Amino acid sequence: MITAPAAAAGAALAGLLTGCSVPYDRPAPAGTTTPPSPPGSRTPVGAGAGQPLAVARTPPPAASGPATVTATTFTSAARRRQVGMVIVAPADGGRGGTGPGAREETGSGVTRGSGEATEGSGGRGLPVCVVLHGRGDDARRAVGLLGLDLLLADAIRAGVPPFALVTVDGGTAYWHRRASGDDPEAMILDEVRPRLAASGLRTGRLAMMGWSMGGYGVLLLARRHPEVVVAAAASSPAMWQSFGASAPGAFDSAVDFAAHRVLGTAPAPGVTYRIDCGNADPFAAVSRQAVTQLRPAEHSLGPGGHTPDYWRSVAPAQLAFIGTALARAA
Repeated sequence: MITAPAAAAGAALAGLLTGCSVPYDRPAPAGTTTPPSPPGSRTPVGAGAGQPLAVARTPPPAASGPATVTATTFTSAARRRQVGMVIVAPADGGRGGTGPGAREETGSGVTRGSGEATEGSGGRGLPVCVVLHGRGDDARRAVGLLGLDLLLADAIRAGVPPFALVTVDGGTAYWHRRASGDDPEAMILDEVRPRLAASGLRTGRLAMMGWSMGGYGVLLLARRHPEVVVAAAASSPAMWQSFGASAPGAFDSAVDFAAHRVLGTAPAPGVTYRIDCGNADPFAAVSRQAVTQLRPAEHSLGPGGHTPDYWRSVAPAQLAFIGTALARAA
């Protein structure tokens, strides 16, 4: 395994963060599709449900915060392909150190390897929050898109109990098994968890956070696996009232849609929820419905749209919520 020098760390991870070729989802009238917008275009904040929504495609910031960022790959039997996984952990294990080896002095640590996550991943003994990316993102891009290394370190310095963040490639399968055999849900439960446990992380109970497609995935996996998921933080969850209104490719059929509904369901036992959505987001109405039905411990439905800027703005509160929930579950 090769650790990038401090001076080159930000550039090293920036090179891993590729552009997003698939637009984030948005509600649309049944039977319609919206082509991807040109690079750099943006829909005004006041865009409403059913209207095209483009997300600015400027390059995401390179990860550069006081954390160890480890990128690895493994062959996923559940997804039938090679997938990427990134672990973001406090450089000193969350102990608040400032001596040699602490991120404050050495710069961002970027470790790249393949196969099993190892001790070089950092964060041994810490609980885990799995981050589910949006449609068109991947594990590596997700870190820079929200600046997760900076935000996690800031949260821990502010007194949030320490934990590790883990992102993994989920494709565009909406975080559940598809007719093609692609199964990111099984990947997380049966492949990612054992790898993280082997690296020394605590995986008995997980927290999850995500945005757009990933926000939906967080709520879905919490409903389906409450014995595993202790806390679910969803930003702008991409949800629809019917199969016909859903984004093309999000579900295989009406049967698949019905089997993986979140709207209209009760809170999962033992799971604590946080839901955030901007009031100019096309998913604002379904998010309000989810707040009513899932009765989250925390939620915000204030100003904002379906954009990375909004997701970054609510991430600090989500990380504080997740750290507290994981500490209580320990």
